[in-house]
Amino acid sequence: MKAVSRRSLTLLVGVAAAAIAVMVVASGATARTAQKGSVCVLLPDTVSSVRWEQFDKPAFINAFKKVGIPATVVNALNSPQKQLAQAEQCISAGAKVGIITSLDTGTSIAIQKKFTAVGGKTIDYDRQIIGGTGSVYISFDNPGVGRQQALGVLAGMKKNGTYKSTSTVAQLWGGPTDANAFAFKSGNDAVLNPLFKAKKVKRGPAKFVPGWLAEKAQPLFEQMLLQTNNNIQGVIAANDNIAGAVVATLKAKGLKPIPLSGQDASVAGVQNIISGWQTMTVYKYVPDEANAAAAAAIALYKGKKPAVNAKSKGKPAYLIPTYSITKANYTRLFRDKFLKRSDVCSGDYKQYCK
Repeated sequence: MKAVSRRSLTLLVGVAAAAIAVMVVASGATARTAQKGSVCVLLPDTVSSVRWEQFDKPAFINAFKKVGIPATVVNALNSPQKQLAQAEQCISAGAKVGIITSLDTGTSIAIQKKFTAVGGKTIDYDRQIIGGTGSVYISFDNPGVGRQQALGVLAGMKKNGTYKSTSTVAQLWGGPTDANAFAFKSGNDAVLNPLFKAKKVKRGPAKFVPGWLAEKAQPLFEQMLLQTNNNIQGVIAANDNIAGAVVATLKAKGLKPIPLSGQDASVAGVQNIISGWQTMTVYKYVPDEANAAAAAAIALYKGKKPAVNAKSKGKPAYLIPTYSITKANYTRLFRDKFLKRSDVCSGDYKQYCK
């Protein structure tokens, strides 16, 4: 897939800009103040990842403010019913386009049908809504994320000298109600399953983590260690939150670090990487995704077709590449202004920074 520059995404937003000069509404709790013909952005939660409030929300607010299209950005706080109510409020206030990060498929399809019923359009954002009526799916290359995670763990095992037929790889996938968790898993499977079959490494315990929550991941990993008598040489963790639960468990049991993946390039994830407890994380420059979704929403708002560069399960899609971050290249995150050096290189972690 051809890489997409941030400049080109910015131009997509600019080209789609309408000569509409109205105030952007960006509320966190209610959509009642949305203006006629507005865009409604439905974010999922504040606990599965810091990205939704830290990166997605401000990126959307800035994108729509820049082109003068009224928009409401709300967060469902991990409640599908709250997300449905927020969508209904947006529609009642005249929302024309909905950008939906799904919490569960059934509720998301219901939201899309409500937009369709009033002549509106919707966008599947970050998580594809299988069976829904969205006009386009905007996301990162999610199977590619899973492949990067598996390859990162295998590279760590090779470096440790534990890439062998007797070595066990455990897997902690994301939330089972999130289609993305299955997309990441498909990438993991594409790399690992042939190796399991060829007995290059051993298939270990594997579980989905409800809600992507660290507090759910920790007992699951404790059970995995118990099942294997602590004989695990690598762990696929679906994101940095889950990886953090693995690290906490290993430390609590007095065990050494093992190759471990992550995702989101969070402050905590990078701190675990530089201190030697996590092998890699997948870097997704979230403003690129939000800008691409904003550009698609602007196109739909104006009755035009949004830009696409792929198909995903038969749906037109705009997919963005991702990058593997390790101890060797983590400073890229500072250069890209994705993370602040002062946040990562603080306290006990300052000693590990370049």
